[in-house]
Amino acid sequence: MMQNITSISTTITPWLTVQNGARAVAFYKAAFDAVETYRLEIPNGELVVRLSVNGAEFWLSSDHSENADSRASILGGDTIRMILTVNDPDSIFKKALQAGAAEVFPIGEEHGWRLGRFIDPFGLHWEVGHPVS
Repeated sequence: MMQNITSISTTITPWLTVQNGARAVAFYKAAFDAVETYRLEIPNGELVVRLSVNGAEFWLSSDHSENADSRASILGGDTIRMILTVNDPDSIFKKALQAGAAEVFPIGEEHGWRLGRFIDPFGLHWEVGHPVS
């Protein structure tokens, strides 16, 4: 018999898989002031963490598979881009660069957004900004 659960909202939450999960968690904490809301350390060295940036959550895990290098280069390019919408993109962008990200384009205003783009140390592209009126 199936229970009807009506208190769960439908969401889509990204799950990022990187080669060095512990280093990635440290980066996102430094760059975004992310807070861990869940952590699972698996004996084989894998790590699974849920992070929250002012309530916006994403998951992160370590990839210990044999094909980690090839997958990271395929997925980290321009095929996946995270958009982090925040009140103060300038400070988040600056913190991300200080934490080790590489700038793709600086914070600026164009197409109705105040936005900048960087690549994190794990090859993932992030745009940080907010709409302007």
